Amino acid sequence: MDPAPGKNHFELFGLPAKFDIDTEELAARYRELQRRVHPDKFANGSDQERRLSLQMTALVNEGFQTLKDPVRRGRYLLSLRGVDLDGETDTAMDPAFLMEQMELREELEEVRESDNPHKRLAELANRIERRMQDKIGEFRQAFAEEAPEGTGRARNAVREMQFLEKMRREIDNLEEELI
Repeated sequence: MDPAPGKNHFELFGLPAKFDIDTEELAARYRELQRRVHPDKFANGSDQERRLSLQMTALVNEGFQTLKDPVRRGRYLLSLRGVDLDGETDTAMDPAFLMEQMELREELEEVRESDNPHKRLAELANRIERRMQDKIGEFRQAFAEEAPEGTGRARNAVREMQFLEKMRREIDNLEEELI
């Protein structure tokens, strides 16, 4: 088994530690790593080999899930710079963004009572996707600066991306509910 524990996810997949990655290349490298470390390959191995295989499989899965998702990838890149978004006590956010989130939540609630909830939900989902792409662009630009100010703006962009991601999930849940 060659994937070494202790490597960061980018190193594990042999990719540069940057936001823009080739997701097809990531998927191909994921399949190759899985092929090399999958527990079935070590079914007749020693206890230590089987245990290591399970650990490596979990590491490869976690790395893939993190790197394929732009929000998780952004959080991870920030963590590599020493920015911890989980233990954060600073909850201050851009008031305009917070107001927008409140309006979007109200709109989501209004969808339930609308005459054409599926159409309204699709329109809302499209607006959320456009906002997500805007925030991804903001993150990309801020993170590339590598200065503390850029890292701070990248951190804020990721936090806003997390709100938008949550809104996406709520839209998906409502869509399921309306079926």
